[in-house]
Amino acid sequence: MSPLTDLTAHQLLAGYEKGDFTPVDATRAALERIEVVQPLVNAFVRVDAEQALAQARASAGRWHRGEPQGLLDGVPVTVKDLLLQRGGPTLRGSKNVSEQGSWDEDAPSVARLRAHGAVFLGKTTTPEFGWKGVTDSPRHGVTGNPYDPARTSGGSSGGSAAAVALGAGALSIGTDGGGSIRIPASFCGVFGLKPTYGRVPLYPSSPFGTLSHAGPMTRDAADAALLLDVISGEDWRDWSHLGPAAGVRGALAEGVKGLRIAYSPSFGGQVAVRPAVASAVRRAVGALAELGAYIEESDPDIADPVEAFHTLWFSGAARLLQPYGPRQRELLDPGLREIAGHGARYSALEYLAAVDRRMALGRRMGRFHTSYDLLVTPTLPITAFEAGAEVPAHSGHRRWTGWTPFTYPFNMTQQPAATVPCGLDDDGLPIGVQLIGPRHADAVVLRAAHALYESGAAAIPGPTLAGS
Repeated sequence: MSPLTDLTAHQLLAGYEKGDFTPVDATRAALERIEVVQPLVNAFVRVDAEQALAQARASAGRWHRGEPQGLLDGVPVTVKDLLLQRGGPTLRGSKNVSEQGSWDEDAPSVARLRAHGAVFLGKTTTPEFGWKGVTDSPRHGVTGNPYDPARTSGGSSGGSAAAVALGAGALSIGTDGGGSIRIPASFCGVFGLKPTYGRVPLYPSSPFGTLSHAGPMTRDAADAALLLDVISGEDWRDWSHLGPAAGVRGALAEGVKGLRIAYSPSFGGQVAVRPAVASAVRRAVGALAELGAYIEESDPDIADPVEAFHTLWFSGAARLLQPYGPRQRELLDPGLREIAGHGARYSALEYLAAVDRRMALGRRMGRFHTSYDLLVTPTLPITAFEAGAEVPAHSGHRRWTGWTPFTYPFNMTQQPAATVPCGLDDDGLPIGVQLIGPRHADAVVLRAAHALYESGAAAIPGPTLAGS
């Protein structure tokens, strides 16, 4: 039998039901794995072994009585440290957040995990307030990549991606404001889904407004569908929530036969994609064709919206830091302080012009999806680069958005988008293929991702770090 840390949530639940092992066994294995990998990749802000084992023992009792609680009873999980989890501080990677306080409230998605019996292992790392596409912060340092700790895990959900890849919990919840689930999932060789905006309720709301989504980070698409069913429940604290993701798990078996899929290898030549990435993505597209999808190479009209995205993103940073005085600002990540300075100088008219650009992009993508059920692109044009840097050395990029042209546009349009591992480059680093659907088509995205897993096209060697 595979080590318990290698099992998916579905496999763990099946083992509990059969009595092959218990939630206590799985939790102890995950905690032991954390002890080994944490010094190497720094994926965790906090680990609470005593609490986790207490929850696991309670779960084992329920399974023994034949009375499991919800859909995830006894499954070890982690939570990105931007999301509230009662019983401990949510520090958001910032020296400006005090550990003092009651910390007595769960974020909506965390509350749903708790209601379904999940076992909380700990909180995972994030850059300060989740502001960039790599994971390092003044408070918690640098998070490394499971395949090579000298490389970045990506971000801003880098700790969650590393934890899942290394078997430190089968499931994690991340957040994604410009690619922050998909970037690290791609770099770390795991599955990540940014659902349709509003599908997973958020509270408190993100300082970056309606760009930010919460979603699953898992070992495969089936686990993500299960987790999405759990965390997409309604919550009155988020006025924009859409309600549960009904029917997602049931749709997985439908496959991709007959789906109309547009394949855009480089957004019409706008993006320079590394050859190894382009080849791996093309193979994944070929697998979808073999499974019965209709593939057409077609580019959406994405005339790069980075300036509009920057206006929205930097303005959010400025609003976030507005209450901070000079001494607090000195403690910030210098990059965050810089973009907030830019954001503070935008006028209301410039902000509204960016909103107009965003709405126009949403309309263009809506029209595009009248012809295509899905759009497929590389998740990123590159693989993981040196840890501790916002951009690759000698790339000429100033900000993280320079190397993430395939991710942030779909935060602007609020579409569901997932990344699926599809190969390794010559350095043994993971490559991801991105599947994008029209708004509300989360089930279609997950169907296609699941088909890639079922076909073997998403199978890549796992990290060998510390025997994982």
